[in-house]
Amino acid sequence: MQQLFFQCWHILTNKAFLILLLIINIAGTIYGYYWYGYQLASTEPIFYIFVPDSPTASLFFCFAIIGWLLGKNFKLMEVLALITLIKYGIWAVVMNLLTLAETGSIGPTGWMLVFSHFMMAVQAVLYLPKYRFQFWHIAVAAIWTLHNDVIDYVFGQMPYYRVIDQFANQIGYFTFWLSIVCIIIAYFTYKRGNYLHEL
Repeated sequence: MQQLFFQCWHILTNKAFLILLLIINIAGTIYGYYWYGYQLASTEPIFYIFVPDSPTASLFFCFAIIGWLLGKNFKLMEVLALITLIKYGIWAVVMNLLTLAETGSIGPTGWMLVFSHFMMAVQAVLYLPKYRFQFWHIAVAAIWTLHNDVIDYVFGQMPYYRVIDQFANQIGYFTFWLSIVCIIIAYFTYKRGNYLHEL
């Protein structure tokens, strides 16, 4: 089992694989911002940065990968990527499954969103051993994440899911606690990293 882990880790950290992963994430980021185009068109400029949640999460991860390829750790980008990839990856899966429960179908596009967002969360977890962020990076990322929730559910800038708009309050509550769980994951990743460095 340990040998299998090291073989998988060798593949995940291989430069060619990281470049491929970077290309995939860049393409996904571009498509994500395009996807949000219709919502951004009716959004006040002051909220632009807070609307396209998932593509911004994958953009953070792009910067993290670039750092690894350069032999560096862009620590703030790493923790922002970890928290937001897990958060919005899981969030989008849940929202699409809730839409499925309400309508009985989400079509090929909906299932594509389920798969792609699930893989967003998976890639964030796969690279846990690579992150080198400190506590203050987590604090900044936590502020960003929770502030984004306020913008989404207090100022009404959440992603459009018209079929499940009736559950906006419940979705906002779920999203807040999802943010908290993701921040806790980042904290324990930081604590684990400190522990391993002390061995």
